Amino acid sequence: MYPSLAVAVALASAPNSPRVAYVGSPDGMEGDLVRRESTLPFYAVDAAAVRGRGPRALATNLVRLCRGVIQAMTLIRRERPAAIFGTGGYVCVPLFVAAWLLRVPRAIYLPDVVPGLAVRFLARLSTLVVTTIADAAPYLHLAPLTPAAYLPGRRQLVVAGYPVRPALSTTNRVTARALFGIPDETPVLLVYGGSRGARSINVAVRDALAAVLPHMHIIHVCGREGDEPMLRAAALHCSPADASRYHLYPYLAADGPLTMSAAFAAADVTICRSGASVLGELPIAGLPGILVPYPYVHQDENADYLVRHGAAIKIADARVATDLSATVLSLVGDHVTLVRMRAQMRTLAQPEAAHTIAHLLQTIGRGA
Repeated sequence: MYPSLAVAVALASAPNSPRVAYVGSPDGMEGDLVRRESTLPFYAVDAAAVRGRGPRALATNLVRLCRGVIQAMTLIRRERPAAIFGTGGYVCVPLFVAAWLLRVPRAIYLPDVVPGLAVRFLARLSTLVVTTIADAAPYLHLAPLTPAAYLPGRRQLVVAGYPVRPALSTTNRVTARALFGIPDETPVLLVYGGSRGARSINVAVRDALAAVLPHMHIIHVCGREGDEPMLRAAALHCSPADASRYHLYPYLAADGPLTMSAAFAAADVTICRSGASVLGELPIAGLPGILVPYPYVHQDENADYLVRHGAAIKIADARVATDLSATVLSLVGDHVTLVRMRAQMRTLAQPEAAHTIAHLLQTIGRGA
């Protein structure tokens, strides 16, 4: 969702800026987030998975998918978009099928290194394929191009970077720390696992609080799946001085007094999953990462890219409970390594990604 919103902001500031709308699923959480964190109109289209389901569920989902295509065709005929931009997920399938049938230009964006089934399918329907880094090219069987080398007319793959919210590169460190009540230059560890959190990381942090808090502040965004009471209870077993360094939140919204952009700016190092966002957000923030890939999807490849460039450390999910405390203390205590990792992370930043993608969308929308 957030890459789409970043591109929407870039389109709004572009010459002859087009009107932009967001299309999502009727039962997903993106509708609420889009309404809270943007002014875009939101339209819902039915979608469903069609792989790995029993016969009855498969039949039901195929009906939903067909209904979604009809809804998307009605929406496209009414709104008459110049181009469609998708970031993957099941809701893009009916939208892209409808756009293909109605001959509306389509750009699919792959934020990760390894595409999922939906993106592999949608790439074949797309006018343009956009990726964060060139490492994704072999999985899509297309030669990677720079934005300057793109020539409209046939399906091509353009490496454009990961579009991020402008606040990630403009939030001041001192101001951000003050917002979280951190008055000094004590190291700050940011822990997050997405809006739903990451249970294995949360449990490992719980067990490491007593060892880690004497040496740093922790901003912990634990997710909204019920781990907050467990973590607050663990903090009560720490000394009052140490407990005051533990800043726990279930979620930080972009429209709240405390935001993830401020958390990124305040931090010296982060522990997080290695979903696609780490390829864009950590480089823009210059934030070294201790990455714990979720073991059931292709997150290792994202982590390996940052590790290979000397910007991150990877811990397997099965090892996070035993290795987290020692890894954090070793890294935070090694100023030279931390500075080097921060510099390496910044070299991977692509701050113009949102504007690059916005320009590409306007190009295919003009048909030129």
